[in-house]
Amino acid sequence: MAELSDDELLAELGVSIAPTKAVGRTPRQERILAGFEDIVRFREEHGRPPQHGETRDIFERLYAVRLDRLRALTECRELLAPFDRYGLLAVPERAEAVPAEALDDEALLAELGVDVAKADDISVLRHVVSREEKRAAEEIANRTPCEDFDTFRPLFDQVRKELDTGARMTRTLDKAEMQLADIRPGEWFVVGGQMAYIATAGDEFVTEYDRKDRRLRVIYDNATESNVLARSFQKALYRDDAGRRITNPSAGPLFGDQAEGDDLESGTIYVLRSKSNLPEVAKHRELIHKIGVTGGSVEARITQAAQDPTYLLADVEIVATYKLFNINRTRLENIFHRLFGAVRLDLSIDDRFGQPVKPREWFLVPLHVIDQAVRKIRDGSITDFVYDPATASLKSTARSTAP
Repeated sequence: MAELSDDELLAELGVSIAPTKAVGRTPRQERILAGFEDIVRFREEHGRPPQHGETRDIFERLYAVRLDRLRALTECRELLAPFDRYGLLAVPERAEAVPAEALDDEALLAELGVDVAKADDISVLRHVVSREEKRAAEEIANRTPCEDFDTFRPLFDQVRKELDTGARMTRTLDKAEMQLADIRPGEWFVVGGQMAYIATAGDEFVTEYDRKDRRLRVIYDNATESNVLARSFQKALYRDDAGRRITNPSAGPLFGDQAEGDDLESGTIYVLRSKSNLPEVAKHRELIHKIGVTGGSVEARITQAAQDPTYLLADVEIVATYKLFNINRTRLENIFHRLFGAVRLDLSIDDRFGQPVKPREWFLVPLHVIDQAVRKIRDGSITDFVYDPATASLKSTARSTAP
């Protein structure tokens, strides 16, 4: 048998000896490939393509949007076809393909959800997330159904009520001052658009980078939970521009004559009575009140009342004021508007240019009921009451627990 050359031996074994042509790709194509690889990995891990839906975690929803863009762009489908071993790029019926030539580099990357700085060289990578940060974010996003959510539901309901009444507030995170120790059981946050409750924390340990950490059980308001590292949760809060801390209920009364301790004076609730001679006002003067909230002086606010149509173009008298501490003024004003909306004064008055104005803050409600409403806002029970115009009183909406 004649001895085979190396080339002939390789050919017998089915090995191609033709030189492999180097494939040169533009920075834009490399970005597209990298984005598609994330989707392929998701398909391998979950056995299905990423899907849309509010119940899906943020990464799956991001991948689903990206996949839609890739399917719609002809150039992308052609570029990625050799790598699409799962048929992910099959275009659904009635989907319209977007010709890639109609898009410049920035527009194409924008279609793919890639944030690029306005620069001439798009090959410069920007906003690159480290492997550690991505792993932390994926850990946050990897949530499971909370089997005992009924145990936590009353807590979420109570916190929502306290947010509505102003007993709690959401505050922007101070990244310079927030410590890992601040993320502890019993604390509340907003992350990824969802309310999050730190239910439990495991024992503290030291990581391979000599940093302290611990596992948390975090419950979310959509009845899911995650078993996440405290540092991962902290990073997720920092990356979320809308991330917030939910404050604990303020100690002491929300309203009083003086601030105490660390209370922050935010303004004053004021109740006014009009001196207008309009027949509809004069007829019910003792019942018609303007309820508002101001961060400044009430007296200064009403100095030009006689020239302001929102004050019925007449002088007013101050019949009640309540100091306001540690509470959102706009939210509080909205509470009053919702509570007494059914008895809002239906009155139109022309301004000095002859244009009709409908004042919004005048209500047909007795002063003692307004005072009662303030007390219920203070103790957090206002969400369980509605105003009954027939009896001119607050009525409880809480369900009776009697047998």
